Amino acid sequence: MKSKIISIVITLVFGFVYFYIALPALNIHTNEFWFFIVLLILCYLLITNISSTKEVVTGKITLARAVKKNKVLLIIPTIFVLIAILDFFGSPIFNAKKYASRITIDEANSFTEDVEKVDFSKLPLLDKDSSQQLGDRVMGQMSDLVSQFNVSNLYTQINYNGKIVRVTPLDYADFIKWITNRKEGVKGYITVNSTSGESNLVRLDKGMKYVESGYFNDNLYRKLRFDYPFDSFGRISFEIDEEGHPYWIIPVIKYRLIELRREVSDIIILDPITGESSKRKVSEVPSWVDMVYPADLIIEEVDDWGTYNKGYFNSIFGQKNVVNTTEGYNYLAYNDDIYLYTGITSIVADESNLGFILTNMRTKETTFYKVPGAEEYSAMASAEGAVQHLGYTSTFPLLINLNNKPTYLVSLKDAAGLVKMYAFVDVTDYQRVVVTDSSKGILEAAHNYLGDKKHTLSNEELNTKDITIKRISSAIIEGNTYYYIIDSNNKKYKVSINVSDDLPFLVSGNKIRIGYALNENITIINKIY
Repeated sequence: MKSKIISIVITLVFGFVYFYIALPALNIHTNEFWFFIVLLILCYLLITNISSTKEVVTGKITLARAVKKNKVLLIIPTIFVLIAILDFFGSPIFNAKKYASRITIDEANSFTEDVEKVDFSKLPLLDKDSSQQLGDRVMGQMSDLVSQFNVSNLYTQINYNGKIVRVTPLDYADFIKWITNRKEGVKGYITVNSTSGESNLVRLDKGMKYVESGYFNDNLYRKLRFDYPFDSFGRISFEIDEEGHPYWIIPVIKYRLIELRREVSDIIILDPITGESSKRKVSEVPSWVDMVYPADLIIEEVDDWGTYNKGYFNSIFGQKNVVNTTEGYNYLAYNDDIYLYTGITSIVADESNLGFILTNMRTKETTFYKVPGAEEYSAMASAEGAVQHLGYTSTFPLLINLNNKPTYLVSLKDAAGLVKMYAFVDVTDYQRVVVTDSSKGILEAAHNYLGDKKHTLSNEELNTKDITIKRISSAIIEGNTYYYIIDSNNKKYKVSINVSDDLPFLVSGNKIRIGYALNENITIINKIY
């Protein structure tokens, strides 16, 4: 009896040490829980010497004799067999409709009616990689912090006071830096404006104690596990509220059977400074929180919707109406929320999309817009091909509503990751691409694209007027021919050769009627009547 008590105590100590280090969720729906149980069983059997000491020393112990002496060993294969059986009957083979209905997708809406015309002042032109480089530069200028802290690579994209920014905390540089700085905590976070590139280090009056790079009880994951031992967590994001106070946003994942059909059931909001936290239903999340649902979960659910909507066997054999998301995704900002965007394409690999989805990352409201067009990577390749002599690489496209037409916008970056050009690509014809030097600004790039497209705007969308040409000249910009006109009132105009074949024949004194859509320092002509 005494030996058994000792074995139990030692097993419990081992279990606590393992729990403290590995932090498994005590949740029967997770694999990590059952792995933890198996380890405890093996530990107990090892300590109680599953056979006599003599057998162990002489090497006469066998698996058969061990099982005979310790029938509790049979629990281990039984656990694995039961998990396999449960997951088999819970798989799409028997539950295709349940998998297809994991997410509700509205297919009846119109892109041009739902999505407002692009506001370039709120467009996230910088991707995560470019934001990281800008954030690292800011950190490099802070001599008092750079030797003590690193910049985390989280860079969560959020809508902050009407601006689209990426925000990321600082991290302890190493264990020694944690020891020397843990009393004051992590002293700030970095924000990068995704439109302008403006980067700032926000210093906190009181440092953050619970961070990913903390050790022992200061570690964020350990804090969460001890506060919520039975919850399984999704991908953690770092956000700030409208006053700039930092928070950790942690999705609580609910599974069916053993890690099947995961879903976000709750959200934990944890203050990294005080350690105070609250768990709320997803329907009760405050409006300043943008990232409730992990992007990989949304993609997984949309793929299940597209794969199993006609049943499991159709997804394998007939494959009628089977669609999947395209590789890659991006974030867009509309109505003070962040949306995930990705294309929808046929299960048969090709270079075209059947449409695309937009998912609100706070509410999970998802809409499928049936807008056939080029697949994103085809558009990226087209943009890169337009400047192939420069060797620039393209970011994943942003899908925008430009004059009531779905249009891809990509940034072209050099080897150092700096944005050098903007490219607009026609969604329906990815070979139609116009690139503009980023130094001229995004508005000029949009003007160039609109001026390059022929007969794309309806008469109702254009302003019209008659002008008399005072002077006209031409120029070739990045492979595209443009004409510059000054009228009799000294008003300046710019027009692409693609707008009219008559442009080379116009001279001073000619009177023409023009249609134009945009008015800045120079008016872009979209039509000549």
